[in-house]
Amino acid sequence: MSAPEVDIVVEQLRRRLPGGIGTYCRGLLRGLRALGGEAPRVRLRASRPGRRPDPLAGEGFPLRASALPGPLLTRCWDRGLPLGFSSRRPAIVHATSLAFPPVGSGLVAMVHDLAWRRFPEAYPSRGLAWHEAALARLAARAELYVVPSELTAADLLGAGLGVTADRVRVVAEGLDHLAPPDLEAARAFLERCGLAPERPFLLTVSTLEPRKNLARLCQAYASVRPELPEPWPLVVVGPAGWGEGGVAPAPGVVAAGPADEGVLSGLYVLSRLVAYVPLFEGFGLPAGEAMAAGTPVVASRDLPSTAGACIEVDPADLSSLAAGLLEGALEERRRAELRARGLERAAQLTWEQAARAHVAAWREVAGR
Repeated sequence: MSAPEVDIVVEQLRRRLPGGIGTYCRGLLRGLRALGGEAPRVRLRASRPGRRPDPLAGEGFPLRASALPGPLLTRCWDRGLPLGFSSRRPAIVHATSLAFPPVGSGLVAMVHDLAWRRFPEAYPSRGLAWHEAALARLAARAELYVVPSELTAADLLGAGLGVTADRVRVVAEGLDHLAPPDLEAARAFLERCGLAPERPFLLTVSTLEPRKNLARLCQAYASVRPELPEPWPLVVVGPAGWGEGGVAPAPGVVAAGPADEGVLSGLYVLSRLVAYVPLFEGFGLPAGEAMAAGTPVVASRDLPSTAGACIEVDPADLSSLAAGLLEGALEERRRAELRARGLERAAQLTWEQAARAHVAAWREVAGR
């Protein structure tokens, strides 16, 4: 069967904080480019660009941008108006998040997680209501679901929305998307944060929001800081999100803000370890990115991206977090083992492989 025409909704890449979904969008496009002639005919769909030239025009695929700004376009979609899809429809529309156009057929949807159901207290009430309503709308329209892990598959099947196992495909995300490390720029970044660039440091990377569990991680760090050979700082990299998820001032904790890809890659390489301990995650890209950089990782138990190639901790238990930080920072034999296992795990996860699995899902729906 020939590859179908596919419109991919990349509206997340218009957001101020594209986050992990934005990384997924760019990774999927990277994988499709790697497939070359094996890839289907792809077109990107998004809202009106906020600036010129349109950054999405550089992704290598035809782009159809709506005349509407992002917030208005997604509100129209939420109300059942398929704006932006008035021209001839392709065989498949691939939704990369719960913000999707209400097309009548051929909808394949990526569901990253149902974390708001597991930890509703970590979400604002308005966000909870939107996620629930969007998931219900999706369940009424999607023909096939792609999920990044068995954990998300189980949550989706148990959501009480009539989704059956024959409509769910588990596709692991890739870890080969980061730019080459810019070590010079990373050291300059550390200097701007008031840190000596040659000094060891611990690193965590995430959007600052409650589900990422940063407050508890900082508490655990404070408890072990006196046991480190020197007071190595904990550098927190990532943009501000929402709620009480920010980093409170504390000795040794450095809220560094966001970093571009080359700098982030460099920080992964330079760090003593990377701690990524969210309360729940559908996949866990930062932990996987750190493994791909050859850095020891301390991560929440059962994080899909790591598959045990890290020090696993209970994200809700301060003593477990503290023990994991000390083990990962100080035990050299264990650190060498983690580097090797992390690199091996990361090598198994490529965006080309993920794109190939997406193409198979699209063909399946187009052939029905």
